[in-house]
Amino acid sequence: MAKLIKVHPENPHERAINQIVDVLKNGGLIIYPSDTVYGLGCDITNMKAMEKLAKIKGVKLDKSQFSFVCNDLSHLSQYTKPISNSNFKLLRRALPGPFTFVLEASNNLPNAYKHRKTIGIRVPDHHIPRCIVEKLGNPIASTSIHDEDEIIEYITDPELIAEKFDKLVDLVVDSGVGDNRASTIVDITNDDVVVLREGKGDINEFM
Repeated sequence: MAKLIKVHPENPHERAINQIVDVLKNGGLIIYPSDTVYGLGCDITNMKAMEKLAKIKGVKLDKSQFSFVCNDLSHLSQYTKPISNSNFKLLRRALPGPFTFVLEASNNLPNAYKHRKTIGIRVPDHHIPRCIVEKLGNPIASTSIHDEDEIIEYITDPELIAEKFDKLVDLVVDSGVGDNRASTIVDITNDDVVVLREGKGDINEFM
């Protein structure tokens, strides 16, 4: 049964962050707020948790498209190949923000990602996920919470999320009603900037 904890979005209590990180370190799955939709995530270094995440999404782990949620750009050198100065400046301008940037993957990815050529990097403009990642010490693998209702594509109410995912996840972080727009996905694997999915962010504002 999923535990629901309320965490202040602007000033998350350290004890609450520690509780969330303990769940992740023990292989648990969490649902957490972001600057876009609520996300479903786990520790990228925990293979069993990654497999559970893939099962919930109905995909094979080696075919999954989970993003890396980071607290800043310090993980780039570890998980991605070197990028051009212009693309790095773009990341610096746009992040934290409602974007997922697709980059070439390095050879240092966790086991669940070993054969990936690209990865999506997220640095949300939201204190809670960034505090979680900072305390955990590595990114979390993440995917958006989808709703079967075609009219409301993403669930925004954390209490309803907790009811729906009650037996699937270990903890739901409630920081209030979320957005219903997903991140904008931007491919910068080449020098060209290619928008793969229009979402909340407008990359043209940072070009």
